[in-house]
Amino acid sequence: MTCPRLLPPLLMCLAVSACGGSGSGDPPAQAGASPPTPVAAPAPAPATGAPVAAMPAAVTVKQVTAGLSAPWSLAFLPDGSMLVTERRGSLRRVDPAGQVSAPLGGVPAVYAVGQGGLLDVVLGPGFGADRTIFFTFSEPDGIDSSRTAVARAVLGDTAISDVQVIYRQTPSRPGSIHYGSRLVFDRDGYLFVTLGERGEQERAQDLATTQGKVVRIRPDGSIPPDNPVFPQQAAVPGIWSYGHRNPQGAALNPATGVVWLSEHGPRGGDEVNRILPGRNYGWPRITHGRDYSSGVPLGEGTTAPDVEPPLHYWVPVSIAPAGIAFYTGDKLPGWENSLLVGALAGEVLVQLHLQGDTVVAETRHLETFGERIRDVRQGLDGHPYLLTDSGRLLRVVPR
Repeated sequence: MTCPRLLPPLLMCLAVSACGGSGSGDPPAQAGASPPTPVAAPAPAPATGAPVAAMPAAVTVKQVTAGLSAPWSLAFLPDGSMLVTERRGSLRRVDPAGQVSAPLGGVPAVYAVGQGGLLDVVLGPGFGADRTIFFTFSEPDGIDSSRTAVARAVLGDTAISDVQVIYRQTPSRPGSIHYGSRLVFDRDGYLFVTLGERGEQERAQDLATTQGKVVRIRPDGSIPPDNPVFPQQAAVPGIWSYGHRNPQGAALNPATGVVWLSEHGPRGGDEVNRILPGRNYGWPRITHGRDYSSGVPLGEGTTAPDVEPPLHYWVPVSIAPAGIAFYTGDKLPGWENSLLVGALAGEVLVQLHLQGDTVVAETRHLETFGERIRDVRQGLDGHPYLLTDSGRLLRVVPR
C-alpha cells in the first residue's frame, strides 16, 4: 500500500502497523557486531507544516531485466542504454530492451568482501565528447586491508581503457564495512565523493583522515583551492564536510545545485542531509541513533550548536537509505518536488515531498515489494529506475 503523511520538518516516527519496517541495511561484515533489534514504534507525530499539493500517483514496477549479481549502481548513457556495476567486480551494459552484455574488460581488481566491491558509476561532464566515466571501488591494499578509491576511464564497446585512480581514501583499514562511495558532479564540474568511516566511529570527527567525510575534487583528482579550511585541526586536503557514518546515497538538488545525501544511522538515526562546506554532521557525537545491542542512545545528544542538523531522519527503526534521486520527470503525477530514497532494510521506495529545502511529507511506495532497493535513478524517459540487491532492474510506472 502507499502511505502518505505530513511531517514536522525534522522528524518522522514510523508507524509499524501501517508503514513500518525493521532491521538494518548492509549487515556488519566484522565478527562480533550485533544486528539491530526490531522495536515497536510510537504513533506518527501530529501533522504539521504545509499541505502536499496533490496525492502522489500510485505506482507499480515493470522489470527491465533480472539476474544481475549484487548490482550497486546505475548510470544512463545518451542512447538510452545503461551501465550497471556489480559489487563482485563486473561492469555491464544493459540495452533499453533489457539485454545484458558480458562484463566489460579493463575493470581493476576490487576487494569484494562484505560491503566492498565495485560500487558507484557516473558519466563525466564531457562524456559526449570524451566518453569518460568515473567509478568507485574498494581497492585492496595488502592482506585484509582496503580503501575507497575513485577511478576514471574511457568507455568502449567491450571494455574500459585508460583507467586512472584519481583519489584514494586515507588511510586503508582492515575490515569490509562502511565504504560510503557515491559520486556527484556539481554544476561547476567538481566531483563530490562520499566516504564512510569504515566502522571506526571516532574517525568521522578526525580531520587527519578521510573516514566519514565528503570530499570535493577536480576530475583529475586535484584539490580545488576554494575548498574549506579547518583552522581547528590539521586537515587532510579535499575535505568538504565531516561527521558522516556511511553515506550510500547522493544527488544534486536541481533547484539549488547543492549536494544532498542519505546516510545510514545505527539503530535508528538514518538521515538525509544537505552538504554544506566545512560543516560537521555530528557522527558519532550527535545522533538520533542507538546502540545496536543495548538500545542505549549514542553520543552526547541529538543537537549541538556546531553540528548541522539533518533535513530528515528516521527513528526508532532504520530504513537503511541507499541511492537517492530528485524526481524532475512528468510521468508520475504528484511526484513533482520530491526526493526519492531507496530503502534496504525498509524494502520500500520512499518519496520525500519538498517545499524548498524542507521535507513536509513522506509517502511510501511498493510496500509489499519485498526487495532491498540499492539504487534509484531517473531515466531519460522521465521514469524512476530501481536496482535491487536480488539482481533486478525495474522501471517505476503508474499503476
